[in-house]
Amino acid sequence: MGTKSALRHRANSGPDEGREGDGSGRFGRIARSPMGWMLTGMVGVAVVSGLTATGPGLVPVLGAAAAVAVYCYVMRRVARRSIPEMARSGAGRQVLLGGAIGLGFILVSALLITAFGGYSFTWAGDGVMSVVWRTIALQIGAAVTEELLFRGLALQALEQLWGSRAAIVITSLFFGVAHLGAEGANAWSGLAIALEAGALLGVAFLWRRSIWFVVGLHFAWNTTEQLLGIPVSGHAPEGLFNVDVHGSALLTGGDFGLEASIMPVLIGVAIAVTMLVRAHRNGDIKPRRRAGR
Repeated sequence: MGTKSALRHRANSGPDEGREGDGSGRFGRIARSPMGWMLTGMVGVAVVSGLTATGPGLVPVLGAAAAVAVYCYVMRRVARRSIPEMARSGAGRQVLLGGAIGLGFILVSALLITAFGGYSFTWAGDGVMSVVWRTIALQIGAAVTEELLFRGLALQALEQLWGSRAAIVITSLFFGVAHLGAEGANAWSGLAIALEAGALLGVAFLWRRSIWFVVGLHFAWNTTEQLLGIPVSGHAPEGLFNVDVHGSALLTGGDFGLEASIMPVLIGVAIAVTMLVRAHRNGDIKPRRRAGR
């Protein structure tokens, strides 16, 4: 559609239209550049997230659907690129695979912290179904919008400019910085998030090249934490359990929660390295683009 429109424009433009189209063309080229479509998409998805993320009932889920629509529109109409990362074929399998990894990652981390005396759990009591459904709705919204922002838009744009490795480093650092405003956050928690979440989710995307895979991983991660009653990136949840914390913050994560514990950092880095090796073998690590190309 974009090619046909461009051909018609060239065929029909006269001297005046050429002058008017020059500004439009310049704006179009800026918008179609990696930084252009990245910023356009991030603004759109962020606005949707800001309006729906903490809404009641199914509002976060509807917000996630709207964010996907914004992402697809920006990629197709602004960036003028295909979106294989959003392919419907196999999407369910990708979500389930990512979800299984995210679930196992948090359960093993929590089990190790508990085994070393850091956590003890007691059943919270009433409202099981309401807590579960509320958690699911909130975490669908969070997982979808954050993955569209950081992996769908930022990582892919920066990868196109500077290659996969630079894109992983930059998006991981920004992911850590984005969590510094949370309760109990400090320099260590920011670094921990950058390593275990930013790097892990970024490399996971490079390995599978699927937004659905990283959404499943992110969703299962956050949902499991919240249902266990463990703070999710500093946000104290309404979960199915109450958690008593004992011992050093390096083991337990302190007020920030499990993600600032050394346990998930070590496990997350190990998983990320494994995924990076597989992505490299698959030829999915893009080199830095040389000047003039």
